[in-house]
Amino acid sequence: MSSLRNLTGRMTMRNRRVKEKYCLLFILTSFFIVCVGMVFFLPDLRARTSTGVQDVYEKLPDLFLAPPPPPPLENSLDNGSENNVVPRPLNPPPRRVQDRERLYAKIQEDLEKEQRRVLEKPRIIGRPEVSSSASPNRLAQMGSPNKNTENSDASQRVVGLPSPDGNSNVVNPADSVIAQPKTNSSIGGGKIIFGGKDSDPEVDKKRDFIKHMMKDSWDNYVKYAWGHNELRPISQRGHSASIFGPAKIGATIVDALDTLYIMGLHDEYKQARDWVEHNLDFETIKAELSVFETNIRFVGGFLTAYALTGDTMFKDKAYTLGKKLLPAFDTPTGIPYALISLHSGSSKNYGWAASGSSILSEFGSLHLEFVYLSDVTGDPIFREKVYKIRDVIKQIDKPKGLYFNYVHPRMAKFTQSHVSMGALGDSFYEYLLKSYIQTGDNDARQMYDDAIDAFEKNGLIRYSKSGLLYFAEMRYDRLESKMDHLACFAGGMLALGAHTDPLAINHGTDTTRANRHMKIAEGVTNTCHESYIRTATRLGPESFRFSDALEARALRQNEKYYILRPEVIESYFVMWRLTGDPKYRDWAWDAAQAIEKHCKAGEGGGYSGLRNVYSKDPQQDDVQQSFYLAETLKYLYLMFSSKELIDLDYWVFNTEAHPLPIKGKNPFYRAPTH
Repeated sequence: MSSLRNLTGRMTMRNRRVKEKYCLLFILTSFFIVCVGMVFFLPDLRARTSTGVQDVYEKLPDLFLAPPPPPPLENSLDNGSENNVVPRPLNPPPRRVQDRERLYAKIQEDLEKEQRRVLEKPRIIGRPEVSSSASPNRLAQMGSPNKNTENSDASQRVVGLPSPDGNSNVVNPADSVIAQPKTNSSIGGGKIIFGGKDSDPEVDKKRDFIKHMMKDSWDNYVKYAWGHNELRPISQRGHSASIFGPAKIGATIVDALDTLYIMGLHDEYKQARDWVEHNLDFETIKAELSVFETNIRFVGGFLTAYALTGDTMFKDKAYTLGKKLLPAFDTPTGIPYALISLHSGSSKNYGWAASGSSILSEFGSLHLEFVYLSDVTGDPIFREKVYKIRDVIKQIDKPKGLYFNYVHPRMAKFTQSHVSMGALGDSFYEYLLKSYIQTGDNDARQMYDDAIDAFEKNGLIRYSKSGLLYFAEMRYDRLESKMDHLACFAGGMLALGAHTDPLAINHGTDTTRANRHMKIAEGVTNTCHESYIRTATRLGPESFRFSDALEARALRQNEKYYILRPEVIESYFVMWRLTGDPKYRDWAWDAAQAIEKHCKAGEGGGYSGLRNVYSKDPQQDDVQQSFYLAETLKYLYLMFSSKELIDLDYWVFNTEAHPLPIKGKNPFYRAPTH
């Protein structure tokens, strides 16, 4: 028993020692954790605290100014006594003046911040209570689609209308109140940017219906795709793929800004404007973007919004984005690459472009925006970039006077024999003409006239068997009797070229070229109209061909789609403005009815492209393109407005239908501010 007791005692002592060891280990472990925590966490806390205190101390002089000390005394005589002194305040010390100015600036900044409201997803304001299945045939019964957004010339409200001297009576568009304009809506005649009701009440009803289409398109984008690039109206979600890659940069918002403003949809305009200010940050965009598309949609959209409103936020956005595009121009010739990463500045051309070439229509469609951006910011870099492109393209050897669609950005040589007024070439020719219209660029006008002359001499402007006039394409000296929907803008371009022809204007009697180009314009516009009315939907295909068997019809399956494109309606609009022929309004209204009937995206609202315009029951492609709001609906609205609304003698449209003021004529061509 004794030995058993001794054994038990030893075991008890051993167990006690084990427990003591575990307790000691626990204490040491806890101490170690505390030490590690002090090492890792206390310096960060100390840094944050010291930084916060330092910020407070740095801001104290701005927030709390000590009472002024007694003014310095200056000896003077009073009542004949030299011993008497009277206080005479001298000029305050420079430090006091600086402190006061900083305090006033701080107060002003705080007041401006208080006025701004950051919008998350905005609510839809004043949506028309009209059935989504309503068709234009019910227009007479509907009347105005939305009483809340009706406008009259007498009571129209506007943000930031400029005065005749070009200065802006700007009401901050971020404020909740949209003020009455302080100046007349038709400053100097022909330059109005709102109102524009037609004198014919039937025409005015059609204009109201187009506004309803715009409201429906916008409201459904806001509801289902806010912040995304485009709307998928059938699946009711955002669409941020295609030319913008994965970047969600609100392409529809920026593209729609000026359309909303011109239509008088100022609540919706404010939604768009506030999103651009508070949510569109180019520093966070890491995707590769098209230099061309970013310029015509975003830079162009911002510059037009700035021209219309005087809101410098838009100018600043355009300037920031323009600078981010500049690395793409770092090539031996100055001809930019097609794609750029705004985050890294790296740029490249499309892999499918011939031999790594740049595309004529893309690098040739930068001039209007870049020249205007230099003029309103005072920074010449943008103008220098596009004029360098101009110099290079003038020096390139042009076989038969023709411009090929691919140019190598390192060697400044054409790399593939392909000529087209449609895809890959189109807006290059448009910008030559419009550069002349915008700033009186005579070199651009000469290049435009020579290019059209080369199209004529080389047989690319042709008549079909039945007499339809069209632009053919040329590949390696072989003509292809095919015309793109994209090329249908050429009717309006040629008419505008005839309207501004310097030979006809300056010499008065030499109207031969102007008359010839106007005839071509009328013929091409008529052919594009035929491509519409020869389909089951009365909407035109992406491309159409001419042969002994068919005319103005698509042949291949991949040519039969319609994606809400504007080019045909654009030519209707220009032809109506310049000729006054009412048939162009009739053709435009027919197209609007067809869009409403076949492209309206079911019960959800919004509008979609079509996969086959020759089908009586066409399948929709479920994409509401941003250019539908920027171009198609804007041209339709202006078609049924008075000619003074965005007068073509004072405004020139970029290739995304963003109107820019004409220099020397239009006071909206704002001088740089610093």
